[in-house]
Amino acid sequence: MARLPALSLSLQFGELADAAAHRAALPRHWVTRCIRHALDADAEITVRIVDAEEGQALNRGYRGRDYATNVLTFDYATEPVVMADLVLCAPVVAREAAELKKPLAEHYAHLLVHGTLHAQGWDHETGEQDAEEMEARETEILAGLGQPNPYA
Repeated sequence: MARLPALSLSLQFGELADAAAHRAALPRHWVTRCIRHALDADAEITVRIVDAEEGQALNRGYRGRDYATNVLTFDYATEPVVMADLVLCAPVVAREAAELKKPLAEHYAHLLVHGTLHAQGWDHETGEQDAEEMEARETEILAGLGQPNPYA
């Protein structure tokens, strides 16, 4: 079996009203596993789980979009080590999981993989073919983690 890339992970939780549910859905070993399976190189990644206010402020400040989104990726380097911050907005993730009728942990797994791919240069907003390739890669990684196709 091929060696998975090494990962230095910082997992942070901001001030959340329902922190226990999000902490339960994101045990460190599971976050590490999701990210390592999506990596093509060794990495240093911070994952921060935030409330809607912090998520909206970051999205507005860095992307010019005045709303909280599910995941923001701040990629700083891809060589020789992937360096990035993944910011997941807990209320948005919880709402989407409920709307999709999926367990919270399953939706978080998808977004961790999605954000990790962004940190390595994958982009679904550059065209339909890029979106299809990224979705296929996400589905493949998640299947390797025993997770269902998030796009089915």
